[in-house]
Amino acid sequence: MDVRSIFAAQKYAASRPATLPDDAAPSMGQAFTDNVRDFAQTLQEAEATAKSAMVGDADPHALVQALAQSELAVETVVTMRDKVVEAYQEILRMPV
Repeated sequence: MDVRSIFAAQKYAASRPATLPDDAAPSMGQAFTDNVRDFAQTLQEAEATAKSAMVGDADPHALVQALAQSELAVETVVTMRDKVVEAYQEILRMPV
């Protein structure tokens, strides 16, 4: 018997559970809710940093970083919205 084939069988058996569905993974709705909360938290932190910068409590670097993070978050949400609208319009174009 070839030793390499035994190792291949063992590696295959070890990697097989990785291809099975994960029951502990969060649902799509839960993942969406977590993303929305993260987006809202990012905007709130950026707003708090901007307010503290206006009164002179935050350094300019923190303000620029907070604004860049909020800009990236907003661009991501807009892109996701555009994809959802595009998918909805594609569904509407389907013949029934």
